Amino acid sequence: MNVKILLEYDGTNYHGWQKQNNALSVQEVLEKAIYALTGERVSIIGAGRTDAGVHARGQVANFRTNTRIPVERLPYAINSKLPEDIAVKGAEAVPDDFHARYSAKAKVYTYSIYNAPFPSPLLRRYSYFFPLPLDVEAMRRAAKAFIGVHDFAAFRASGSSVKTSVRNITRLDVKKCGKLLTIEVEADGFLYNMVRIIAGTLLEVGTGKKDPEEIPSIIESRDRERAGVTLPAHGLCLEKVIY
Repeated sequence: MNVKILLEYDGTNYHGWQKQNNALSVQEVLEKAIYALTGERVSIIGAGRTDAGVHARGQVANFRTNTRIPVERLPYAINSKLPEDIAVKGAEAVPDDFHARYSAKAKVYTYSIYNAPFPSPLLRRYSYFFPLPLDVEAMRRAAKAFIGVHDFAAFRASGSSVKTSVRNITRLDVKKCGKLLTIEVEADGFLYNMVRIIAGTLLEVGTGKKDPEEIPSIIESRDRERAGVTLPAHGLCLEKVIY
């Protein structure tokens, strides 16, 4: 049986999604939990390889199992073997050709910025604290330039081995609720650190360091040096995977 699961996790204590030789990952913890439950050594495929410290509210994964546990009971059973910072929120049997990563059509990420004079101890793990005033309207104007099919090489960290840096961003919203600013991005795929660099670039627009009208030329330049800083991982969250 090919099982698709929906996951939520706090990435603070993990070195990302993917299994590492010398560091704890979300994938490793899940596979150990399923082994403890079923005695099967499964290989879990995740939709997104979230980096160290990145969170997920809507990560999707799949694995093959011969367990006799009814699929609707699997979330309860797996959660009984998981730590409190990882939870399975749903499970369903899917066709054999379903692949959590390659079957995905799009993903939605958010980057959260706590914009206030003083930090919030309660939000410190899930948002980037930034105390200076921000021009949110300028950030929204700049955000529009990212929408569409572009070569996002200027917004890719080194170390990526992908064949092309062309991606299609279908939505990029800058939302403000009280002191919390949320940058929400939907695209058919993302480059290494792409959302964190876009968020860093929009933050520089918000402080007046960059002009909203600069964004198209920064994209066209394909020059990483012209884009903004890479914001820390803890403000990033994988919200949803679209199939």
